[in-house]
Amino acid sequence: ADASMFGGHLFIHTTANPYSLVTPVTKIIREMAADEPVEHAATLEDIRAKVLAPDRLNSLVFGVFAGVALLIALVGVTGVLAFSVSARTREFGIRLALGSQPENLLKGVVAEGVVMAAVGVLAGAAFGLVVARVAGSYFGDLKMPGALPVIVSAFVLLGAAVVASMLPAARAARVDVIQALRSE
Repeated sequence: ADASMFGGHLFIHTTANPYSLVTPVTKIIREMAADEPVEHAATLEDIRAKVLAPDRLNSLVFGVFAGVALLIALVGVTGVLAFSVSARTREFGIRLALGSQPENLLKGVVAEGVVMAAVGVLAGAAFGLVVARVAGSYFGDLKMPGALPVIVSAFVLLGAAVVASMLPAARAARVDVIQALRSE
């Protein structure tokens, strides 16, 4: 094989354990050219793993940060709605006393959480677009994400808001009418 064609690399296709061939191949190469160095024997999987390791590390770090951000968002939505529910206990008691169904209160609080999340997603998307455009003017090779990741992220955030809204919503639906009317 022409060494310049493969940049000094020899590729061997085998179905056996590739590392078991290192010694025999090295011996054959030494017999052909004693001064030819043989070093860094590796499989294509090893090379691919080494090349992709920084990308995997970046993905892991960004994934952890995204998870922490999602957790903070969940805690924020839950906290705001819990405060809203506790401040509106009397209102919920009156609505229940007038015949409103607990399911309606539950749906209303969940809808409030979804609206908060939707406003946050829209504001975040607008802010992200502006920041990406500004950054794109400074860094020429910056790529915008496609529509699919943005849409999936928006649905994940909206779904997380629904989950975060459930606890305060359930609390609103279980308001004791008598105690709510006696408060304040």
